[in-house]
Amino acid sequence: MPGPFDDAGVLRELYEAVDWSATSLGPVEGWSPALRTSLAMALNTRFPITLLWGPEFVLLYNEAYVELIAEKHPRALGRPADRVFPEAWDTIGPLMAQVIATGRANWLENQYLPMRRSGFLEECWFSYSYSAVRGADGTVEGIIDITTETTAQMIIGRRLQMLAQLRDALAPVERVEDVPVRALEVLRSHPADVEAAEVRVAGVAPDRDPSLPEAPVAPLTGDLSLEALDDGLVGWLPLAPEDDRLDAMLVVRLSPMLRRDDGYFDFLRLLAAALTQALESVRIREAERMWSEELQRSLLARPTSYPGVEIAACYQPAAEIVQVGGDWYDAFRAPDGSLALVVGDVAGHDERAAASMGQIRNMLRGVAHTRQGDPSVVLSQLDSAIAGVELPGVATAVLGELETADADGSMHLRWSNAGHPPPVLLEPDGSTRLLETEPDLLLGLEVGTDRHDHRLDLLPGSSLLLYTDGLVERRGAPLEDGLSWLLDQVRDRADLTAEQLGDHVLGQLDGRAEDDIALLVVRIAPC
Repeated sequence: MPGPFDDAGVLRELYEAVDWSATSLGPVEGWSPALRTSLAMALNTRFPITLLWGPEFVLLYNEAYVELIAEKHPRALGRPADRVFPEAWDTIGPLMAQVIATGRANWLENQYLPMRRSGFLEECWFSYSYSAVRGADGTVEGIIDITTETTAQMIIGRRLQMLAQLRDALAPVERVEDVPVRALEVLRSHPADVEAAEVRVAGVAPDRDPSLPEAPVAPLTGDLSLEALDDGLVGWLPLAPEDDRLDAMLVVRLSPMLRRDDGYFDFLRLLAAALTQALESVRIREAERMWSEELQRSLLARPTSYPGVEIAACYQPAAEIVQVGGDWYDAFRAPDGSLALVVGDVAGHDERAAASMGQIRNMLRGVAHTRQGDPSVVLSQLDSAIAGVELPGVATAVLGELETADADGSMHLRWSNAGHPPPVLLEPDGSTRLLETEPDLLLGLEVGTDRHDHRLDLLPGSSLLLYTDGLVERRGAPLEDGLSWLLDQVRDRADLTAEQLGDHVLGQLDGRAEDDIALLVVRIAPC
């Protein structure tokens, strides 16, 4: 008669070496037909299967199951399940008891079952089913466990999700100092893969984790240096070229529950690569923004001086746009002795908008010097000049002319508005108002369109603000909200100089402007 271990293959000697009579199963000769049949089925399949037999759930398994339990084999063979898997017994013990009590199979998918199978408590995931095996009398004699390990799929899926979250978090970052902040929000929310983390960038105040060392013990080599410390394995990953590798660094403590294999190390390298790319991109954008800002400023003239008037001008680029744009300001003496004030905005954020801005600004100066007249006349002539040179695009602008009105120091203002946001007037008593008028058509749309002039006397101590729409427009909010905000910022600040007032208004944006801003502040000298 064939023996029960004839099909055990490489496990046959191990099965025969077990003293089965010392287990709750008893001598092999006394094993029930249900046990023999179940074992024969398990030994003849290449899928991982184990039998959990008798009141102690003694283990009998096939060769494919050995890989799942690793160093627990061969001692696991013939031993009770609670001794083989003490680290998981609180989870699997009640499941086995339930199958014995009810006779009904269960099914668990991607269940977390930490296992000490390779010298450390390892994060493991399994999909498995416990099914009852009945004897001839219908009594449940044992359990057949059909198992597949899903550890690799679960960990890889989690890591891919973490990498995607990291890239999404870093994509909108505009400043180098924000890269560590956004990165750590992601890294520190995934302790299963990165138990502790720091992103160190030269010149940026670090968000230290006291559990990580301040510096490596040995010189760093390659793109990943590992150091075994008392509280775990620490990885150092440079985020800069070799000559500057200490200027930017990702420091992590690896999880003690994961295998230190190539998959883990490659994942850490991918984290470092994402950070390196983000830092490089941000630095490139910062350089481009600086270049764009310098180019834009070079296209704008220094405002002229004028008796009895303070003039402050400022250009501030958008926080998220690196191209040059079409915003401009100007202040110059007209041939009749008045002070011409201009703020305008050519549509677009590129070199063409900047080039058009430069041409329109120069043409406006030329028209103002050759065709003397009210601001509406100058803007009408500018329309004709734009059409004459076939300049593409459209622009908004406010052109004002300021001249002395009385001996008390008050000034007379004339202005015309070509589709531009209204100027803001700050009175000497601190009150504010918009110089709202029915706006005329934008520049560059129609030659010969009617344009209108408006007049107002400005008292000593008054301030006038001309600005482009980037100062008051907010994404998703009506323009009226931005205009109200500007009035609030200016109100009760008549004691400020023109430069102080401009600095105060722009300072409230804290560098978060969504569009370029050109600002011209004119203050009538107080008596």
